[in-house]
Amino acid sequence: MNFGFVALFEAPEGRSEAEIVNDQIELMVEAESFGYHSVWPAEHHFSEYGYCATPAVTLAAVAARTERIRLGTGVVVLPLNHPVRVAEDYAFLDQLSGGRVDLGIGRGYQPGEFAGFDVDPGAARRMFRESIDVILKAWSGGRFTHDGEFYKAKDLVVRPRPLQSPHPPIWMAALSPESFSVCGQYGFNLLCAPVFGFNLEAGISQIRDYRACLDKHGHDPAKARVGALTITYVAETTQQARDELRDAVIWYYRTLARHISTPQGQDPARDFEFYGDARRFLETVDWETVLRNGAVVCGSPAEVADRIAELREACGITDILTWTRIGGLDKKLVKRSMELMSDKVIPLFS
Repeated sequence: MNFGFVALFEAPEGRSEAEIVNDQIELMVEAESFGYHSVWPAEHHFSEYGYCATPAVTLAAVAARTERIRLGTGVVVLPLNHPVRVAEDYAFLDQLSGGRVDLGIGRGYQPGEFAGFDVDPGAARRMFRESIDVILKAWSGGRFTHDGEFYKAKDLVVRPRPLQSPHPPIWMAALSPESFSVCGQYGFNLLCAPVFGFNLEAGISQIRDYRACLDKHGHDPAKARVGALTITYVAETTQQARDELRDAVIWYYRTLARHISTPQGQDPARDFEFYGDARRFLETVDWETVLRNGAVVCGSPAEVADRIAELREACGITDILTWTRIGGLDKKLVKRSMELMSDKVIPLFS
């Protein structure tokens, strides 16, 4: 079991932009000394929900101050980025870091971000698929040509090539049910998200579909990795952990509910239909419901370890991507949770 550290650069009121950026970078760098396997900044735009517009820039700063930790993206929103630039940026970062990149990709789920870039969310699925084709061609090592619906490239070559061969591992975010199968068709590693509310039975079924599609399309399910994004917080006692985390989690859910709403005057696209029920849940959810539905792994070291073990055994999770600095949670509390994870949780899964 690998443990990752997720970073969104959330910005609640009362914190300066400099504090948000510098504190989050510091925590990502220190994750290496705490024994985390990877860090995963997430791309977001235009709001307090997250300040990390370009994960490659963030990870370059982390790469310069670390030696071993893997540099993941959680995720790059492909429809909002030109795929040739994605291929270039992360090949360069792979060379810069000594081959430590894990490229996490997704379709995006916030209508306001699509509107900000004047990208049609109704085209997101097709743009996502075409972007994957372009990136894989660009990372093939030779010159390539692409003549698609959204992107065109004629006799291009991407330099430098990625250091990892044939290219950095690719992880695909899956939220809607059909995306689990798509991830399996490509043979990518899977990123799923109990953080959005996780029905264990449904999660088991969707991951089973993913593995079946891996096998059907000629990929070895035994080699695939499954990462689960979880809000994870450890304190000396369960009650202390819950008391300290509650307000930050509720801030996150209320903020997320606003940003998955379709902007006024814009028709909801198929890509965002999945979030209608989620939005209604997020707008009204209370703390006790959050604890019951499995979206939060929160408690004493023993309780957190038990919950992680349950996810591993039930779903075949190989990587837990812990989101601890959520909702602007105080840096001192985040570090203490990371210390407890390092001392009392992570060693149990070595």
